This record gives sequence, structure tokens and C-alpha cells, in this order.
Amino acid sequence: MNRPLFVSLDGPKGTGKTTLLEAVTKVLRAGNNKVIRLCEKKSDPYRAETMALVNRLVRNPAPELEWQVCERLADSRAWMTRHVLAKQPPGCIILIDRWYPSDAAFRRIVPFADILQLNMDRHVQVPDLHVGVVTSPEISWARAAARTRGLSSTVLHTLEEHAACSTAFERAVADHGWVLCRNEGTLEDATSQVVSEINRALQCQDPGDGERSPA
Repeated sequence: MNRPLFVSLDGPKGTGKTTLLEAVTKVLRAGNNKVIRLCEKKSDPYRAETMALVNRLVRNPAPELEWQVCERLADSRAWMTRHVLAKQPPGCIILIDRWYPSDAAFRRIVPFADILQLNMDRHVQVPDLHVGVVTSPEISWARAAARTRGLSSTVLHTLEEHAACSTAFERAVADHGWVLCRNEGTLEDATSQVVSEINRALQCQDPGDGERSPA
């Protein structure tokens, strides 16, 4: 493997993405893989400005404002593509918690297909492996509510909203052929599935590949 393998874990709030990411990292590193963990929230230099726009959207939902949020997020990921992803060492595995599908977690007005096309138009790097981590809405909502920081959501405030977003996200996973990880069993089972998918992607990776499309 000459170039990095870019893997994104995404999913609704409370599905266990962060815990799963930590477990996958541990297993991969135990296998002598070089793993780079990235965080969109920490890597995005425009995060504060984007969240201010999100807060405006929450107070005054409108198609134009939602599209502006999607544009800002795509521009931030394009910046990360050029200035963060491109600088990672050859042969490593890059793991990130959330990438552009996170828009589907709360965008209700702009069609998700338009969001994906926007990211492609902005030349946002497409992950080599996209893993959608899901549970039933009741499980993930209870997990999120039980965390020390609580639900900590700017845009989701009820189980009904969370259920609608979870359904929309799982539909996007199916529509675009991403790997579905139903994280309702043991952490070991979910970790084994994701690690197996990463190993399969490593075996199939062609060093001559260029930019890919999301679906």
C-alpha cells in the first residue's frame, strides 16, 4: 500500500462511533498498522463560523440558509482534503469520526443527493471505505442521553427527530453502497466487522487509483 487508506465512520448520535473507532484503532495498531486518527471538529479551521451559521439555521430554518451551511461544511472538508489528508504519510490508515454524510444527520430541506454532489464539486476526498454505524433510534437516543455530556445537540431535541434522522441516514447508507455496521451487539463483534472491511479494502486497493466518486 503506497497511499493512505481513508476510512470514515459515520452515524447518528449515540450509535457508538467513537468507542468503536477507539477499539478498531487498537486492533489495527496491534497488527503493526500505522493508524492516523483525525477529527473533523479539531481539524476544521472554520468550525466556529460554521457553527454560528448552524445556530442561525436552527432558529430560522430556511432552504437558502441550510444550503449555506452545506456549502461551508463542504468547503471545510475540501480544505482538510488539501491541507490535512494530503499530508498524511504513505502506507497509513486514516480513521475519521464523521465526514460528509454527517450532513444527513440533520439536514431536512436540502436533498442528500445534492449534498453529495456539492462535496464532489468542491473536490472533497472520497473515503476508500465508508462505514455507517447504526442502532435502533431508541438505543442510540438512550445511549446519547446517558453520556456525561448528555445529548449535546444543537439541532436534535426529541426522540422523534432522532428517529427520522436515523432512518434517513440508514437509507443513504443503502443507496450509496456504504458498509452498514449495526452496533447493537458486542463491541467485539462490531470491531471485528469493521477491521475485516478495512483489511478487505487494503487488499483491493490499487496504488494507481485516482479520485473516486461517492457512489
